[in-house]
Amino acid sequence: MTEIELASRARKAMDTAYAPYSKFRVGAALLTASGRVYTGCNIEIASFGATNCAERTAIFKAVSEEGRIKIDKIAIASDDEDYIYPCGICRQVMAEFADDEMELICTRKNGEYKKMRFGDLLPNAFRTF
Repeated sequence: MTEIELASRARKAMDTAYAPYSKFRVGAALLTASGRVYTGCNIEIASFGATNCAERTAIFKAVSEEGRIKIDKIAIASDDEDYIYPCGICRQVMAEFADDEMELICTRKNGEYKKMRFGDLLPNAFRTF
């Protein structure tokens, strides 16, 4: 799957985002080592601590379907003019299921994207394996 295809799926996942408070819709799409693609959107809850980001939604869907996964690529999309990056909690969840070489695809509203290694986004990630 190409970066453009994965970014397109992330953008489509934004359509189902539940963001009544921030109005900041986010979509994510990930490709596992098994070749399967999972999407997710952000889901806001009035008790903000219970809110779930798009990246974690996609990861949790993948784990619930496959068990232990390895993420090869993940794309993130929003309506922001600038590139969007995962929050700190999502970075730590990614560290559980990805190595430093995982490809992160950060997009902008206009469709531009850039790729980066996960290890560059979260160097020295806390891992127990």
